[in-house]
Amino acid sequence: MSTAYAFTPLPRAERHIGAFIEMLVSSVLSLIASLVLSAEAITLAANPNAIFSCDINANISCSVVAQSWQASLLGFPNAFLGLIAEPIVITVAIAAIAGVSFPRWFMNAAQVMYTVGLLFAYWLLYEAYFHIGALCPWCLLVTVTTTMVFASMTRVNIYRNTFGFNERWHLRLTRMLDAWIDHYIVILIFAIMGGMIAVKYL
Repeated sequence: MSTAYAFTPLPRAERHIGAFIEMLVSSVLSLIASLVLSAEAITLAANPNAIFSCDINANISCSVVAQSWQASLLGFPNAFLGLIAEPIVITVAIAAIAGVSFPRWFMNAAQVMYTVGLLFAYWLLYEAYFHIGALCPWCLLVTVTTTMVFASMTRVNIYRNTFGFNERWHLRLTRMLDAWIDHYIVILIFAIMGGMIAVKYL
């Protein structure tokens, strides 16, 4: 039997299964949101007066956000980017749970790309909050899930030291992760987001 395609998975203790499950669930939710937003963008293009289920009022409205120039920054609906990116993240998460070890350059490239995605998501949230004057529930879900994927990916990359930190810094960072500092930071970010939304829109 040929062994050309033999696969030796990482030991279970080295797979960071919890982080990748979190990444998988978050990316699936983000993909669902992207599918809904993409369908709504197509519907809105055919009928600018269309009303969506998430059009609760003038402040919580997907259609208001979808009609802004920020919703199609690159000349097409931003949601299309999610249709491209999220299946890749889902594939990486599933493969990693199965024990696949990706090379450092791949994980570093993924980190850079998802950092760009995170900044883009928060820029859109900023624009919706301060300039558009309306929030889209599905867009908020994408922001939350993007944050979760970024946090999970960063956690794994720090533990595996794909960034190439020296031993001293790597030890410091892993101790912080062991103390769940990254989880507390994410919770704080979501608490701030929730507070700002409650103050302005609820």
